[in-house]
Parts: sequence; C-alpha cells; structure tokens
Amino acid sequence: MTTDDTSRRGPYETLFRRGLSRLDAEQAHRLTVSSLRAAQNLPGGRRLLRAAFATPDPLHDHRPARHVLGADHHSPLGLAAGFDKDGEVPLALLDLGFGHVEVGTVTAKPQPGNPRPRSFRLIPDRALINRMGFNNHGAEALARHLAAARRTERGQRAVIGVNIGKSKVTPLEDAAEDYRFSARLLAPYASYLAINVSSPNTPGLRDLQGVDMLRPVLEAVLDEVSRARRRLRRELPVLVKISPDLHDEDLRAVAALATDVGLSGVIATNTTIARPASLRTEPERLETIGAGGLSGPVLAERSLEVLRLLRAELPGEAAIISCGGVTTAADVRARLAAGADLVQGYTAMIYEGPGWPGRLARELGGEAWA
Repeated sequence: MTTDDTSRRGPYETLFRRGLSRLDAEQAHRLTVSSLRAAQNLPGGRRLLRAAFATPDPLHDHRPARHVLGADHHSPLGLAAGFDKDGEVPLALLDLGFGHVEVGTVTAKPQPGNPRPRSFRLIPDRALINRMGFNNHGAEALARHLAAARRTERGQRAVIGVNIGKSKVTPLEDAAEDYRFSARLLAPYASYLAINVSSPNTPGLRDLQGVDMLRPVLEAVLDEVSRARRRLRRELPVLVKISPDLHDEDLRAVAALATDVGLSGVIATNTTIARPASLRTEPERLETIGAGGLSGPVLAERSLEVLRLLRAELPGEAAIISCGGVTTAADVRARLAAGADLVQGYTAMIYEGPGWPGRLARELGGEAWA
C-alpha cells in the first residue's frame, strides 16, 4: 500500500471509530447513500469523487479489461447487492473504483422490510448481521432510476447488474410470476439479472433453492429475458444467487439445474445464518441481536469452498461471481485462482471506507486479468 493510500484510509478509520460506529448501522448507511447522491447530482461532483479516490475516468479507462457476462470489466471487484437497493447511486459507486455494481435486491411490489433495528455491526469481527427483509421501493421505482442513469453516456457503458427477489406477500406457489414481473420491468436496464433465492430474511424464500421449486422460477425469468433479448437485440445474462448454508449435494443439484436450464452462471454466496465459533463478538451480544444473515471475513472459508465445488460442477462457459468475506487484494486473487470470473464485496467497505474499491483495483493493477 502506498503512503497516499494510507493517508486516505486513516481519516476514514478515525471517522468510523469516532462517528459512524456510534450511529445505528442503517442510519449510517442512509447517510452514506445520501452523500453519494449529493455528489452524483452536483455539477462536476462525480469528477470530484474520482479525483478524491484516484479512480480513472471511466470513458477513458486504458486499464486491461476482461469480457465477462457480455461486458468489459476493468476491475474484477464489484459491489454486491444490498447497498444500493433502489438504484439511487450506481454511477457514483462505480466512480469509487468498482468494476461493476449490483443494485437491489428489489421486489415486484414495494415493501418496508422487517422492523428496526435490523442491521448490526460486529466490530471485533469486522462483520455485519442484517435482517433487512428486502426493504425497497419496488421494481417500477428501480426501473425509473436505472432508465435515468442509462440516458447518460457513462450510464450506457456502465456494468449494472440487477438483483431480484420475491415479494414477501407473494405465496411461494406464485413466486415464478413474481420474479417474472420484475424481470420484465428491469431487463431493458440491466447488464445482467441475478435471481436471489437465498436471503435468510424473507420467510420461506430459501425453500426456493430446492430444485423442484427453483426450476419454475428460473424458467419464468429466462422466458421473460428471451422475449427482452429480441427487443433489445443484445445478450442479457441470468444468474442465480445461492446460500453458503446449502449442503454440498444440494449445491451440486443447483449447479446441474443451472446448466440444464441454461443459466449464464451463479453468484456464490449470500449471507449465512450460522454463527461460527470463531466469532470474537461476545455470545451475549449475538444472542441479543438474534436472527439475520451474517457477512464479513468469517464467511470467507465457506465461500471459497462453495466456489471450488461449483467450478468443478459447472461447465467452463458458466460464470461464477464469488462473494463473501472478500477484504484484501489477496482475497480477490485467491477467488480468481479458484475459478471465479468476478468477485464481489460489500461488508468490507463499511470498515475500510469508500476508498476501498479503488485501492484494491490499484493493488491488483492489470495482474488480475493477465
């Protein structure tokens, strides 16, 4: 790490320790999104963001690129779903140095999510527990936001994935049509679609990972995307996002189904409901927090295991986006070496700050794509 990088990171650590960590985690998140939105809407604001975090102008980026999922990526590291649920600031997030941004999870119907508090930091573990419950303004609102972003020159080139989930009020037996509705609205603006059936925070959702229930969901989205392709005259990859808590045989079954129906790939993994013994946070604190999905470095080992298993099971042309416990450039290199095509993070940015994606991109340089 250069001295310049250290100087950018140091002030954030102080800000986090003395300010942000004392705020409710969700309140701090909204403050961050509001700040990025202000920068995005200010004349010259996004240029200032790139200058502040030493990221290249995306319209004149001469770094090596790899073609994955129908798009050129100048950095292997993208932002996982969950940060920008409603697609408010995807271009500002790309200006921080991410190679791609996945917005959502969004549902067909607007919904408030679970009661607050619903997001909790585990500071000794640099981890997070959330039970947000897919709080979002619905697929129609996201479509409007993405349509506005795509009208700009930068937006037309931006790699923005869209993560879709099931509305809480929709019965499981109607899940396929619920996903189909979101796919229909959002396909015109998505670089790829991710089908989320693995969040632990919507009752019954993870039951959809069973192949008998998963197949009609995948087929409904693929059917809708096939119709969209004919209108858009471009490819639109579809992936499924899975849980790290699936047993290995279930992972193999999902991989076989993904291959059978013709998915473009898999995102592995979502958060975990497990509470590993290696956690340093006090058990009493964990008991007080209660249910929710755990993310952060503690997830890295299982996420890497799932990646290796899937790479062995999926055909070579199927893409894998590896997510879970990614913090350092070494973590990114390890995922790529194990067969990932792209890598995603989210929780690390809470602890490392907005300079994190650009710093990792610089540390990786062109070597990740060599």
